[in-house]
Amino acid sequence: MLYIASDHAGFELKKYLKRSLEKRGIRCKDFGALIYDREDDYPDFIIPLAKAVGKNPTRNRGIILGGSGQGEQIAANKIRGVRAALYYGGPTDIIKLSKTHNNTNILSLGARFLSKREALRAVDTWLATSFENVTRHKRRIRKIDLLT
Repeated sequence: MLYIASDHAGFELKKYLKRSLEKRGIRCKDFGALIYDREDDYPDFIIPLAKAVGKNPTRNRGIILGGSGQGEQIAANKIRGVRAALYYGGPTDIIKLSKTHNNTNILSLGARFLSKREALRAVDTWLATSFENVTRHKRRIRKIDLLT
């Protein structure tokens, strides 16, 4: 399952990404915001999404958006089983590494720093990349998982 959520700062980009993904047959469950509200708070949308990912962290995936994506990533990473990576531009190799080495299950996007095209390319890259599943990466992830 692919989940998606944003606050007001990522609201328009989230709508665009959701439409683009669904046109390709990728079903997305939207955790909100469902209406634009300049005064909303990102934890109200990000935490429920992260909890849903955390219920089945090997199968469920999430895309979260905010102005910088930083607060959203921090909030998501508080939930057991979640490994969220932040992207707000630059080479997409960092996205690939987040998946191949860290097996991320949430991608946090900084909406104020990405064009629609860049954001969609980032999501496509992240979704198309697989975990390397080698011993050293599994060992490191296991050590992190023991903290929560």
